[in-house]
Amino acid sequence: MKQLSSFRARVSAILLLTLFGGQLAKAQSNAPLEKVLDQMDLAGKNFSTAQASFVWDQYTFVVKVTDTQEGNIYFRRAGNDTQMAVDITAPAPKYVVLTGGKLQLYEPRIDKVTVYNLQKNQSEFESFLVLGFGGGGHSMLKSFEVSYLGTEKVDGIEASKLDLVPKTPKVQQMFPHIVLWIDPARGISVRQQLFQGGGDYRLAIYSDIRLHQKIADNVFKLKTDAKTKVQIMSSPD
Repeated sequence: MKQLSSFRARVSAILLLTLFGGQLAKAQSNAPLEKVLDQMDLAGKNFSTAQASFVWDQYTFVVKVTDTQEGNIYFRRAGNDTQMAVDITAPAPKYVVLTGGKLQLYEPRIDKVTVYNLQKNQSEFESFLVLGFGGGGHSMLKSFEVSYLGTEKVDGIEASKLDLVPKTPKVQQMFPHIVLWIDPARGISVRQQLFQGGGDYRLAIYSDIRLHQKIADNVFKLKTDAKTKVQIMSSPD
């Protein structure tokens, strides 16, 4: 009986070690990811505005061509709404404003505004809009499976790399996965790469990032006049 009791005790100990040892290992492996998400949560909690210069590279695998756009981007939290404005300066001037579930694209050269109503897809657009810019860390887990990929030097910053896989099939068809480079000191994204089908991808590189500075209201308004042509479109797919 003593031998049987001793055997049972050893089996119970092994089972407990297996169970809790596995949980401990999992917790340890998730620790770097949790730290980054916590940093992003703190940045999101304190977020008011952000502005930065950008270079956007759109790579098309079939023809091995990269199209590059440059300009400035602005974010501002207004109540529960995050507003965004994009001033594309090269190669052709364009201005994009996203507020209140409506995206407006202004092309000065042809003096035309294209308006998209995003109400049907607002949650998907918002999940992309605030990635790394005030959206928080753990809130990403609602829309993405998130993995920690280590660190990589970006413009002198030892950035944390996160891999995001969209949970919804619709979004996953557009972007099978996304990589973010997060500045650990500020909890914001300094680089983003959105992978598309067929080897295509979109790479966004941000610099001169400024947080919590007042942004003029007219930044989030299009500079048009009565002669500007306006085209209303349904929500983009």
